[in-house]
Amino acid sequence: MRSSGQALVDRYLDLLRTQGKSDKTIYAYRVDLEQLLHYLAEMAPELELAELKPPHIRGFMLMLYEKQDSNRSLARKTSALRGFFNWLKAEDLIIDNPMKTIKRPKFQRKLPKFFTIDEMEQLLKIPDTEDKYGIRNKAMLELVYSSGLRLMELAALAPGDIDFKRALVRLRGKGSKERIVPVGKPALDAIQEYLKIRDEFGERQDAKHLFLTKTGKAWDTKQLGLVLQKYLDLIAQQEGYTMHTLRHSFATHLLQKGADIRAIQEMLGHSKLSTTEVYTHVTIEDIKAEYHRAHPRSRDKD
Repeated sequence: MRSSGQALVDRYLDLLRTQGKSDKTIYAYRVDLEQLLHYLAEMAPELELAELKPPHIRGFMLMLYEKQDSNRSLARKTSALRGFFNWLKAEDLIIDNPMKTIKRPKFQRKLPKFFTIDEMEQLLKIPDTEDKYGIRNKAMLELVYSSGLRLMELAALAPGDIDFKRALVRLRGKGSKERIVPVGKPALDAIQEYLKIRDEFGERQDAKHLFLTKTGKAWDTKQLGLVLQKYLDLIAQQEGYTMHTLRHSFATHLLQKGADIRAIQEMLGHSKLSTTEVYTHVTIEDIKAEYHRAHPRSRDKD
């Protein structure tokens, strides 16, 4: 079955290519389908594709689960298999579709990483405020944590977007949607210090952008992330902490202190409340940890 199965996979992927599927998608589907062929070659080498039943597919999915494939990965593999077997059925190459009773697993939403309040205090003390770059970078870090900015929103800020009198910042988020978010005093103070030396960045400053590169130009988002990431690397306890972690920390700390989740949704610029609700799982885990640590009846004690 291995050779005939491979030939059918190749035909199917050629069809997807003519339908305009991206090279990335075709590569992912090839990996998924050939993984099934390898599994069948080991577990049931006598079977042809036309003889496969739902239990064979479930056995394959169980093997992947036991290898600790994520639900997101399993969901993609299920889609790849369903498309392949639907094509085989449409071409009359199989009689029964073994995918007809196989459900697509719901993928697990990863809990966002975040810094503790103490870690954030430590981070915000790192920039050298005796240096113009340190002054600028501290202002940017303070603002991201204070108001939950995305990097693209930080790079796009104009000088007039900061309302010092009312302690607000105007942000242009995804889809050019604007929102107004409060800014804390430490961030406003840091921005004021930066404005005092802003003219020192390049001979001709970009007047449309608040934060400038060393040559006075607007930031490219990727370049901006690289510059600020070096501060996070100094305090991160493990890999996976990025500038977006400051946004996660902003939301998590607000929830921990009792802020309303719908207010946090507005500040983050989430169109759906379900997107914001992932942060409630973080705080619930914190509460559970405290419960198990402190309650005499939470579990067996040594």
